[in-house]
Amino acid sequence: MRRFAFLMLAAVSAIAIISCERATPSSTTSAPGTVSAAGPSHDQPHGQREIRLTGTVEAIHSSKVIVPQTLGQGGQLTLTHLIPNGSKVQQGDLIAEFDPTQQIDNALAAKGRYEDLNHQVEQKAAQNHADHERRISDLTQAQGDLSKSQLELQKAPILAEIARLENEVKADIAREHVASLTKSIVSHDQADAAALRILELQRDRQKVNLERTQINIDRMQVHAPIAGMVAQQNVWRGNSNGHAQEGDQLYRGQALVSIFDPSQMLVRCSVGEPDGAALTPGTRATVYFDAYPDLALPAHFEFASPMASSALGSPVKTFSAVFRLDKTDPRLTPDLSAAVVLEPAK
Repeated sequence: MRRFAFLMLAAVSAIAIISCERATPSSTTSAPGTVSAAGPSHDQPHGQREIRLTGTVEAIHSSKVIVPQTLGQGGQLTLTHLIPNGSKVQQGDLIAEFDPTQQIDNALAAKGRYEDLNHQVEQKAAQNHADHERRISDLTQAQGDLSKSQLELQKAPILAEIARLENEVKADIAREHVASLTKSIVSHDQADAAALRILELQRDRQKVNLERTQINIDRMQVHAPIAGMVAQQNVWRGNSNGHAQEGDQLYRGQALVSIFDPSQMLVRCSVGEPDGAALTPGTRATVYFDAYPDLALPAHFEFASPMASSALGSPVKTFSAVFRLDKTDPRLTPDLSAAVVLEPAK
């Protein structure tokens, strides 16, 4: 038994010695990996941190065309012509056209009322002139009668008492008649002028209405405010949302198309507050586009907002920065997602 126990003790000791010999090389080989995981060695050069921003593409020169606002009562307009999406236009080219039937009817009705009121004004002016001349004639006649009665008064020394009194009564009546006519002429002329002015105001108001209908007719044709490329906007069409089509009933003020100049584009980004120091004049960048992975265009920093802002309840503050593309591509359109990678300062 003692011999067996001694053999067992020797076997256990041998196994322990072999295990220790195998464990020692393993620990020595793992030491370099731990250092590498902790960080780069002092022999390696330190790399610069890459700053990558995200934003959207915008056109420097763009304009939105809306359904025309007509003067007068509102309502829907019927689209009869719309330029195809992606068309290139020059300033003043026809973009869209709406049915002018209602506006033409309104113009014809307004023109008829204007011409009728204008005829009434001319007729009233002629009538006032005739009435004034008639009243002047009556006044001249009354003044003649007064002069005659005054001459008769001069015969008083050679006339009987009754004849003299009759002449005095006739002279007083003629004098009162002249005074009455003189006063009434002024009152009648003022009344006639006021009536004529009322008709003139009605005519002028109708003329303004006629001019408004003509403006509305002109607005039924929408022309390009700038030169560029046409991008149709989505509008609410019945129970769907899509591009407007000929025959659609559109409300005034709805966005119809957007025109932008594809030769000058920019990228508007949100820059975190820690990266704001990297935005210095002359900073260069490379812009990548999610829609076109093979496209990369150079750009340069244009400007940034002077103050940082944050969303409600968020401690993160960002700046709004603009990078202008030095080159462009026919595939670029506004609202494309883009990534801006800042080039390291030299």
